[in-house]
Amino acid sequence: MGRPPFKPSDDERLLVKSMAAMGIQQEDIGRKIGVRSAKTLRKYYREELDLGAVEANYKVAQTLFHLATSGKCPAATIFWAKVRNGMREDPPDEFRRGAPPPFIVAKEQGGPTHDRA
Repeated sequence: MGRPPFKPSDDERLLVKSMAAMGIQQEDIGRKIGVRSAKTLRKYYREELDLGAVEANYKVAQTLFHLATSGKCPAATIFWAKVRNGMREDPPDEFRRGAPPPFIVAKEQGGPTHDRA
């Protein structure tokens, strides 16, 4: 007699989704729930693996958005402005202070000559 067909439980599905949301590698998730290969894990838990990270990113972005727009967390507002709007604290490269630009010393043509007699 062969091995009985694998049937994921609701608790396992929830655990896989949660672990995927936290960025845990598929091999480690499989080891935790007793699945031998990542291929088997993907076969039976494809939706949980795909949606776990998406839902986690959504929740974090939602929290960041609320913090950034509340006026209560300036760091979140600044982070949002930099990442989403491309704002910068530093001036563009051409306006940065630093070494002065190179200069050229040129000899004037047709100017006075100094003769030593």
